[in-house]
Amino acid sequence: MKQWRLRLAAWLGALLLAACGGGGGGDNGGLTGPATSPPPLTQEPGAPAMTGNTATDGFNWINYRRAQLGLSVLARNSQISAAAQGHSDYQRLNNTITHEQTAGQPGFTGVSLYDRLSAAGYTLNRRAYAIGEVISATSDPSGFYQAEQLITAIYHRFVIFEPVFRELGTGAATAASGTTYFTADFAVLDSFSGLGLGRYVTYPRDRQANVPVNFFSDSESPDPVPNQNEVGYPISLHADSYGSAPGTVTVQSFTVAPRGGAALSTRSLSYNGGTNGAVTAVAIVPLARLKSATTYDVNFTGTVAGRAVDYSWAFTTQ
Repeated sequence: MKQWRLRLAAWLGALLLAACGGGGGGDNGGLTGPATSPPPLTQEPGAPAMTGNTATDGFNWINYRRAQLGLSVLARNSQISAAAQGHSDYQRLNNTITHEQTAGQPGFTGVSLYDRLSAAGYTLNRRAYAIGEVISATSDPSGFYQAEQLITAIYHRFVIFEPVFRELGTGAATAASGTTYFTADFAVLDSFSGLGLGRYVTYPRDRQANVPVNFFSDSESPDPVPNQNEVGYPISLHADSYGSAPGTVTVQSFTVAPRGGAALSTRSLSYNGGTNGAVTAVAIVPLARLKSATTYDVNFTGTVAGRAVDYSWAFTTQ
């Protein structure tokens, strides 16, 4: 896990350095098992209608959550979807969860995400670009469930809520064992306009209701809370990662507390702390399951792209 985390940091760093010059690649680990139990769709006002197609419903749910934060709604790209579908097929055929394929194995379409996108006709060569991939494998084929688990898994959330992405492709494949492999590939070409310098979004968002109370940290790779499995729901802040002036985030204080109560013990995930490879997204993970039907107050104090931030917001659990 430690080696993978270092690799993640290197790939994100390459993106920051190379995006304007023509290349880079972003990636995150896989997700297995129950991350949390998401609320029923009926509790989500304006939730997209479910079609029963895992890839389509996962795509729609990712865009639904992005839109709630004021992030760009991602266009569905058929070439990216072909790459994502091919990778889900590869994982199903080889009974594996991975971001890299091995030549000669059944379903091989390309070693890296870059290779698979290129093979699908999505041209990255000689263009400024940013790409990212998240994958999950669970016994629940619901696209909503797959996407919501990935959003819960904090390192994956950093990719899903990257403000500058503009296109998305998804694919899913179910094995005879009942495991469904879901792949979501993200991309942006040439233009890296996102939220804008010094701007940011948070998740859960202000006044969000029905927030899950827990997360099983061991289900995510890399593991955000080593040596502990069940923890509280992760809380995060996201700024632009790419462009001429990425929104580097520094943390002075990041706290969460039940309304009227003391601040909770948390694990901080930050670049400076060595627990997060992304310099423009930070998070805290409560070290105990949150209480149900409780309002939590959050405060972040620090800087975003050099601008001072002191922001407070609240959310309520299921």
